[in-house]
Amino acid sequence: MGDPDCQIDQSTESFVGLAVREFARLKGLADDATGQVSREQFFLKESESDNSIALICKHVSGNLISRWTDFRTSDGEKPNRNRDMEFVIEEADCYERLLDRWEQGWGILFNALDKLDGGDLQYQVTIRGESLSILQAICRQMTHYAYHVGQIVYIAKHHVAEDWQSLSIPPGKSAEFNQSPNKYIEDEA
Repeated sequence: MGDPDCQIDQSTESFVGLAVREFARLKGLADDATGQVSREQFFLKESESDNSIALICKHVSGNLISRWTDFRTSDGEKPNRNRDMEFVIEEADCYERLLDRWEQGWGILFNALDKLDGGDLQYQVTIRGESLSILQAICRQMTHYAYHVGQIVYIAKHHVAEDWQSLSIPPGKSAEFNQSPNKYIEDEA
């Protein structure tokens, strides 16, 4: 059976690797969806109360940068973050700048996770004054990003309509997928 402490370390280190993989999958889904829309559609809001893909990207970027910059030593809600302005397109918010900030935010996340090992997951971090284990913080942020990536995909699919290229198993292709399910895993590696 082996040393229980070694098994715990192995499983928690596996968790960090799994978290990196799942965050990368989320980013990839958002990137692939965003890549299918025009610049006009990127900024398009169906109504005044809706968010555009641009606004969601701006918000997620702000969250990534705030949460993962010095995340072990400072509160995840940085004093210089203005969350409310993440839902406003300002004059300087051009397509390129928003995508650059998106890449910056994800880069900060992946850099922070790259520095972790399994033993770190028990340590505490703070988000908006709330103490969480690093494990809890990772899970919480993954849920948050998955929520917004789903919004991005949904909005992009709506805008692109019949020209949409499926990001998963296309309708009517389940039987074909089931003939070679490992292809999906191999394609991600």
